[in-house]
Amino acid sequence: MGHDYRNVSFWLDSLAASGADDLAPRPALPGDLEVDVAIVGGGLTGLWTAYYLLRRDPGIRVAVLEKDIAGFGASGRNGGWCSALFPASTTALERRHGLSGALAMRRAMIDTVDEVGRVTDAEGIDCDYRKGGTIAYARSRPQLARARAETAEAEHYGVDRVTLTTDTPGGARGSLGFTFDPACARLHPGKLVRGVARAVERLGGTVYEQTEVLNWGPHSVLTSRGTVTADSVVLAAEGYGATLPQGRRNVLPLYSLMIATEPLSDDSWREIGIEHGQTFADYRHLLIYGQRTADNRFAFGGRGARYHWGSSIRSEYDRVPAVFEHLRRALADLFPPTADAAITHRWGGPLGVPRDWHAHASFDPATRIASAGGYVGDGLSTTNLAGRTIADLITGRDTELTRLPWVNHRSPRWEPEPLRFIGSNLGLLATEIADAEERITRRRSLAARVMAPLTGH
Repeated sequence: MGHDYRNVSFWLDSLAASGADDLAPRPALPGDLEVDVAIVGGGLTGLWTAYYLLRRDPGIRVAVLEKDIAGFGASGRNGGWCSALFPASTTALERRHGLSGALAMRRAMIDTVDEVGRVTDAEGIDCDYRKGGTIAYARSRPQLARARAETAEAEHYGVDRVTLTTDTPGGARGSLGFTFDPACARLHPGKLVRGVARAVERLGGTVYEQTEVLNWGPHSVLTSRGTVTADSVVLAAEGYGATLPQGRRNVLPLYSLMIATEPLSDDSWREIGIEHGQTFADYRHLLIYGQRTADNRFAFGGRGARYHWGSSIRSEYDRVPAVFEHLRRALADLFPPTADAAITHRWGGPLGVPRDWHAHASFDPATRIASAGGYVGDGLSTTNLAGRTIADLITGRDTELTRLPWVNHRSPRWEPEPLRFIGSNLGLLATEIADAEERITRRRSLAARVMAPLTGH
């Protein structure tokens, strides 16, 4: 195949560099096959689903079908936040599902952060999991207003434990204060996704790599290597689902890009004020996110790459020099000690955005087709909740998970081109304008208010 999977991200490169995982592809599907459950996609949604199916029913025959290698997509490229974040806010969830539904969803997300820690511990998956919470800096008056609003929302619902500190400004330059949310763990996503794949194999499941899925229907998945017949089919391709004929308008692939620095000194980290296990962000509109890695680097990312016509996904879209430079400057602006740090890795990839910014885990008992996704970048933990939920749905259980309001949620489809292209790139432009507007006026952005209904808020 000739693909150097080390180039996919810092996370996969570090696995290969340490000798922990050479990333050599597993065998492809050897031909036609019959199983109980066929799973399309070897990322965390598919692998967690396989894991929990095998845990619930040890005799079940599960095949995971992956075009590249396990963790090639968003699961091996993300920021390493195992958080309780859900793309729709608690207020938006209440509007759509009522108070009890919104609270059940929030509790399930918070518990999922701990569940990932429990399972990785039980399975011996050393993925640098450390639950240190998230710090979000407020670096202007409008950002501080958003921090106060988030804290007030958490207090109103009484489930999330978000606190705001303004008497000690915090380690980021220009910070007026910061919020702290304990419901987040820092981890190494490459170690996690590759570790879950091995756990699936230990439990008797099979992961077929280098096996491209071309089409699917009830009880059947057509691949480049043969047809898999199955009682149930699980669609777990996230942003890559947009490249398959049936998924083209269900999800929009939006690129998020990341950089990693060289390891920093202990003195630098003391000055920066971020502990091991902590993740960080701020309250700008054009999202940024970062963590202190186990080996003392910054892994730092953000949006800013444009959407590509026809929901196309290509490897060259993973690298946009202007966005990498924006990230480097943003990191140095936040934490001046990083200004001279070498950037050792640059990477990116598509995440999946549903039209209403609302993730789902779904199952149709008539066709026995399940699907999950639409995480809008909050997938590292949500994939685990999806895997448990789909395992319950496929095995016919009635549980707290199967009654959660995201089960069988249907998002509207995205508009056809050219409306999709114009709308999504205008949205990106509006977030950039909103940040610039707030820097200049020091007041809450009008552009952001106009865009709010389009981003699930």
